[in-house]
Amino acid sequence: MPPNSRLISLSVLNEVDQDKKTLDQILDATFARIGNLPQREKNLIFTIVYGVLRHRNRLDWILGHFSRTGLNKLDSEVLNILRIGLFQVVHLTRIPTSAAVNTAVDLAKTLKKPWLVKFVNAVLRSAVSRYPELSPPDMENDPVSAISIEKSMPQWLISRWVSRFGTSQTLLLCDIINTIPPLTLRVNTLKTTRSDLLESGGIHGRCVEPTVHGPDGIRMDHPEDPVTSPIASMKGFREGFFQVQDEAAQLVTLLLDPKPGETVMDACAGMGGKTGHIAQEMKNTGKILALDISPDKLEKIPLEMSRLGISIVETRVHDLGRPPDTSLIATFDRVLLDAPCSGLGVLRRNPDIKWRASPDRLERCRTRQIGFLDHVSRFVRPSGVLVYAVCSMEPEENEAVVAAFLRDHSEFSVEKSPAGLSPQIRSLMNPEGHLRTFPHLHAMDGFFAVRFRRCA
Repeated sequence: MPPNSRLISLSVLNEVDQDKKTLDQILDATFARIGNLPQREKNLIFTIVYGVLRHRNRLDWILGHFSRTGLNKLDSEVLNILRIGLFQVVHLTRIPTSAAVNTAVDLAKTLKKPWLVKFVNAVLRSAVSRYPELSPPDMENDPVSAISIEKSMPQWLISRWVSRFGTSQTLLLCDIINTIPPLTLRVNTLKTTRSDLLESGGIHGRCVEPTVHGPDGIRMDHPEDPVTSPIASMKGFREGFFQVQDEAAQLVTLLLDPKPGETVMDACAGMGGKTGHIAQEMKNTGKILALDISPDKLEKIPLEMSRLGISIVETRVHDLGRPPDTSLIATFDRVLLDAPCSGLGVLRRNPDIKWRASPDRLERCRTRQIGFLDHVSRFVRPSGVLVYAVCSMEPEENEAVVAAFLRDHSEFSVEKSPAGLSPQIRSLMNPEGHLRTFPHLHAMDGFFAVRFRRCA
């Protein structure tokens, strides 16, 4: 029996609701388990899953008007069936309404609850015929509720954004978050240049253009296959001419400003995106120690560095929540802490995050970030540099962390105007020395970064 794309989508959405793994992890495991899947089916799965997660709040608002049972009383698997059916009607115009409803009813049948089939059928048939009649809250009188429903975002998050940015800017930010983001590459200058790669045909896609602020970035607004992006099949990828990295993430390494011959630590290296960038800025001379708590991520770094022609990286499994290794104290010229965070700056790439986030999680992230920053600061030698970065735009993870760190570490100060930065990067820094990027203002992910200098 061939795989059922809607049933697979339902399984993925149900697993997202369990809040144990990220959407990327769930999708990777799902496709690995299924094996070969027709491209058409795979495309539909991505469309449904990302679409439901991007528009979930508005879908629920519509469904709430036509379900006699409160949505908070429905099991998540039932609610996800309704969301899948309604999403296809509202957002996928090529799928007939009858097909969207019927396939949702078929999903309900898999749960083997006779009452559920009638319930799903009744709710969806009422919703699809009458939802255009619904009137959302008034934007003038209640902008938070109106934006939350219209742009499908958590109300608590809209409330804080309206307070900080105003209504019009919040609307722009939400619009960008709900679009498919561009694919951004960073040219590996150890092997080629941006102009040579653009001219060589080593990459292929639509709307290919250089990034504005990052000197080595290339943005493709619409890859040839936006779902399973053909990155690994590109000649330039096989030859190690680039890595996939958003422009905002590229700027973090430029703020760190590593030099050839130095000893540098990438304290939360992940799978080596910034590690590779650090190495190319160092001209592959010196030493980089890449730390991460995940052995699975670190195992991928040597192969990636080999593809890029990099030989100066050593990896080590390390939990930054534990006291630092005394043998490493004050031995690094530069340390980068790209700290674990809420991820609220990358919602356009990871729409599942907005349904996991909460004010309590922001507080937990802040506490953890302050602890990590305290530990890694001990690795920095006198006169050395420490960069703190997060893919978040929220004050708890930005200014609040900086302030807490400086209160306890008088030996460090913020470099408000670091030497060697391009005018393009300086334009993104405020007088306090904070580098900030926003999706709706700069066409890149939402990042915060700051550079500290340890006294001599």
